[in-house]
Amino acid sequence: MSDSEPIVPAGNIAIDGERLWDTIMETAQIGATPKGGICRLTLTDLDRQVRDWFRAKCESAGCAVTVDDMGNIFARRPGRDPSLPPIAIGSHLDTQPTGGKYDGIIGVLSGLEVLRTLNDQGYETNAPIEVIDWTNEEGSRFAPAMLSSGVFAGVFDNVFAYSREDRNGQKFGDELVRIGYKGDVPCGSHKLGAHFEIHIEQGPILEDEAKTIGVVTGVQGMRWYEVTVTGTEGHAGATPMRLRRNALLAASRMGVAIDAIGWAHAPDAVATVGLLENRPNSRNVVPGSVFFSVDLRHPSDATVAAMEAEMRAELERIAAEGNVELGIECVWDSPAVRFDADCIAAVRRAAEAAGYGHRDIVSGAGHDSAYIARVAPTTMVFVPCEKGLSHNEAEHAEKADVTAGANVLLRAVLETDQRLAERADLGA
Repeated sequence: MSDSEPIVPAGNIAIDGERLWDTIMETAQIGATPKGGICRLTLTDLDRQVRDWFRAKCESAGCAVTVDDMGNIFARRPGRDPSLPPIAIGSHLDTQPTGGKYDGIIGVLSGLEVLRTLNDQGYETNAPIEVIDWTNEEGSRFAPAMLSSGVFAGVFDNVFAYSREDRNGQKFGDELVRIGYKGDVPCGSHKLGAHFEIHIEQGPILEDEAKTIGVVTGVQGMRWYEVTVTGTEGHAGATPMRLRRNALLAASRMGVAIDAIGWAHAPDAVATVGLLENRPNSRNVVPGSVFFSVDLRHPSDATVAAMEAEMRAELERIAAEGNVELGIECVWDSPAVRFDADCIAAVRRAAEAAGYGHRDIVSGAGHDSAYIARVAPTTMVFVPCEKGLSHNEAEHAEKADVTAGANVLLRAVLETDQRLAERADLGA
């Protein structure tokens, strides 16, 4: 099937952009921050509140809602052929501590809007349509990111996931039970016919090129590390400079070295120290220990591996020079992903049929779709965000762009529904 041969005509069916926008603004009040963003960390009371809201809205739309044992929420609208696996629209409702209104959220709420639009039009799909809220996509409270979609795809198991602890020692499994979202359905126990996710780009390319739609062809490789640097605490006034084992000084030099590694592999590579904890964090004590995180990314897995080797060598050199002890643990390794050709083509055709400017793009950020691509045909739709800002309270997307992305999502889902039904009829 070529990109120029659509299976389903575009027709007149379109989502209600005003309703979608109002829904986004409504949920933005749950965990709203003074600067206009959202703080809705995974498995907190605010996460429970938005989950309850989402569940109620999906049930009002006539969906059957189930929750699996990783807290993933599945809202299913039936199709005419219940033997077909559902076409999923999935993303997440959790946020960063200083997150925005759109990251992940428009993916779930656009899925809800697709369900509402199909209801409005009385449109019966062949396969069921399922909207999913994936638990702990962000990984800001419990590392690694995309934890529950990872369990669904068989990358992690439940024992590993339940044992993850936040910085206060609270376990993922215990918090899942506490908020009432540990379901009975085994995670990953049902098949998906396809998986689509709409998301803000989280980068500046679409805005810079005045393109409305990013046709996402894959996700770059990424690895997360946790680093501990251990020196000796001492009195700031009584410990001579030559006798100090200053953990913070060594960690600071390590941060500079990590940044240089990112520059050395630019423009496609990025290297980030994002979290740092200094102990005892007292103004008149030489720091005795530091914990920090490292995030390495590149579209090539080989380059990510080379960056890791360089990082380890540099950090060991700096630790030896500073007479401090060093610990490095890789806590997450997400290889580069290539999305499904048919799903990509469906998104491209949908953008062309609607007359939206578009371009192919590789995601620089991780998404649940990167794991789901291991078990189901998958792709993503990107829409622009102002100045490329994300993981930021100032994150912003235009209503027209979000509406356009949701329309592309709808059309791609309907084309895929027709294609999967035709394959089933042919016994493929």
